[in-house]
Amino acid sequence: MAEMGRLAGLFDLTGRVAIVTGGSRGLGLQIARALGEYGASLALVARRQADLDAAVEELAAMGHSVSGFAIDLSDPEAAAALTARVLAQFGRIDILVNNAGAAWGAPAEAFPLDGWNKVIDLNVTGLFLLSQAVARAAFLPQGKGTIVNVASIEGLLGHHPDRLGTIAYNTAKGAVVNMTRALAAEWGPRGIRVNALAPGFFPSKMTMATVEAHGAEMLRQTPLGKLGGETDLMGPALLLASDAGGHITGQVLVVDGGTTII
Repeated sequence: MAEMGRLAGLFDLTGRVAIVTGGSRGLGLQIARALGEYGASLALVARRQADLDAAVEELAAMGHSVSGFAIDLSDPEAAAALTARVLAQFGRIDILVNNAGAAWGAPAEAFPLDGWNKVIDLNVTGLFLLSQAVARAAFLPQGKGTIVNVASIEGLLGHHPDRLGTIAYNTAKGAVVNMTRALAAEWGPRGIRVNALAPGFFPSKMTMATVEAHGAEMLRQTPLGKLGGETDLMGPALLLASDAGGHITGQVLVVDGGTTII
């Protein structure tokens, strides 16, 4: 029993503060639920106030310490402002989950520049600027911190030719994969771990149209025979965010039911 208690303690996030971007729904909210259940205070970030309020209400009803921050992370000024607000309210930051993202579908030969910029500005530039701001203000001064980036198997593979093209999204998520490795290498000696999750097919507002059109095909391509569920990112996120993953950095944990192995 003593051994079990010690091991369970590796997942304990009591006293830690986690920023979860894109935290009002979907994968971000799923991750926030897991971190909150294990004791983290939560700073949820999203653009839409109504969605944010609903998520904060849900998590507060579960007994979690949570606040919402409505902000558009594609704005270059947003990262520093958000970091300052979270520090002012909570006094510290220990975990950053970079989940906010956007997608745009169009054939590569007709892909619009505004669509490209929207995806890259949020999924790559916004992610980096927030990681930089949190590292400067919190992680580097305290000599410790954990970043969990949400990438995608779309950053590891080419896009299926029978589906609407997502060249900007694939490019962005590929950048997140290698940004994860580069930041982990640079900041590891200074106590900061940086890892990424690469989800496969999860039903969400962003993927709804694709799942409706290609769901049966996706299931055939997934050895476990199911799409990602409402708890399937919880354990992986908790591992990477907690001391249980204390010797893991620069890694990309694929959570896809086996899609990428065939």
